[in-house]
Amino acid sequence: MEITKTDEKLLKEKYQNDTSYLDKLKDNYPVQYLIGDVSFCGYQIKVNENVLIPRFETEYLVDKTYKLIEKLNITSPTILDIGTGSGCIAISLKKLLPTSIVTALDVSETALKVAKSNAKLNNVDITFFNQDILNTKITDYDVIISNPPYIAYDEEVAPEVKYEPSLALYASDSGLAFYKKIVDNLKLINFKLCALEIGATQKKSITAYIKKNLPTSKVICETDYNNLDRYIFILNE
Repeated sequence: MEITKTDEKLLKEKYQNDTSYLDKLKDNYPVQYLIGDVSFCGYQIKVNENVLIPRFETEYLVDKTYKLIEKLNITSPTILDIGTGSGCIAISLKKLLPTSIVTALDVSETALKVAKSNAKLNNVDITFFNQDILNTKITDYDVIISNPPYIAYDEEVAPEVKYEPSLALYASDSGLAFYKKIVDNLKLINFKLCALEIGATQKKSITAYIKKNLPTSKVICETDYNNLDRYIFILNE
């Protein structure tokens, strides 16, 4: 596994005379777990095998969501982060919107432990709940954001992904289960904006489900820096 010079320097500083990490790298073990943290939207986020490693694509999700909140003039928004994992999304939005009230939920207690630690590290006040969105009815929020599990169980993944928590990666219904459940919840509540990160081949299926169940909402689809379909924004109009 190739790593950057910066990561190589960090690993040498952390492990010093211990070279055992080299064997892990040869077996495609994620360098982020070896280092123990990543920079996300400019904030330090601790990571371990209990949480998904934050990606650049998700930084784009946060940035685009923040800009939409500003454009829609949603002041002091109530925000719900579904499947918070490391807490990176919730923490970044709270930093960007200090007067917001942020709630984050995750089915994994071990992931929430990491998220709470990251919230403390970044000095932000976030309310965390141990809940499974597939079995939870949510209440009114101005903004709902999620980078949920969206990989189908029979889908091939990169070798290093096998070390990340399966709960954060895989979903039933060809990877669509969480999106459908979130949209089903949106039908029952008052909201202003829902921001979703999606798999690159899921745009058509998800937008069709949204338009069927939320016919009066406006749907915006955007691509990531690789020009792949990656984000869906639902505006409750």
